[in-house]
Amino acid sequence: KLFFTDYGNAAKVERCDMDGMNRTWIVDSKIEQPTALALDLINKYVYWLDIYLETVEVVDYQGRKRQTVTKGRQIRHLCGLAVFENYLYTVNSDNLSILRINRYNGSDVQALARLDNAKEIRVYQKRTQTAVRSHACEEDPYGMPGGCSHICLLSSSYKARTCRCRTGFILGSDGRSCK
Repeated sequence: KLFFTDYGNAAKVERCDMDGMNRTWIVDSKIEQPTALALDLINKYVYWLDIYLETVEVVDYQGRKRQTVTKGRQIRHLCGLAVFENYLYTVNSDNLSILRINRYNGSDVQALARLDNAKEIRVYQKRTQTAVRSHACEEDPYGMPGGCSHICLLSSSYKARTCRCRTGFILGSDGRSCK
């Protein structure tokens, strides 16, 4: 799945398949300006920052179990969001500090370090990397991903795929080759 935020005409947190199909709103009320998003892949939770409402909130992948992690004026200066173990990590764009927020007790906030020009944060740790399994976009015997001549996108599951073409090409009637 692909998760993303939008704060155009109607602010929301959405999800869709990797090929853009099955687009679903998972948060569309009491939300104004969601600017960063992080996933808890193990427990299937979505965290986001709303800089207008000055909140960090969480829901499950279906948009249920919504809770506010923390709120307050300090949120309007946050950008980027990552989750690891019991904490959320973010960047305070006002003073360029990396913050650690206890995701179960939002009042436990600690500044860890300062970085110049930081706007995003990611946690890279072996436990956060999901195991790779066989999937529909693996290279075929001819070296084409999922049998697609240009781009292979996973669809509704790791067993399904959709072929797409690079700019300037159109997908052939076989659904695999680009012309």
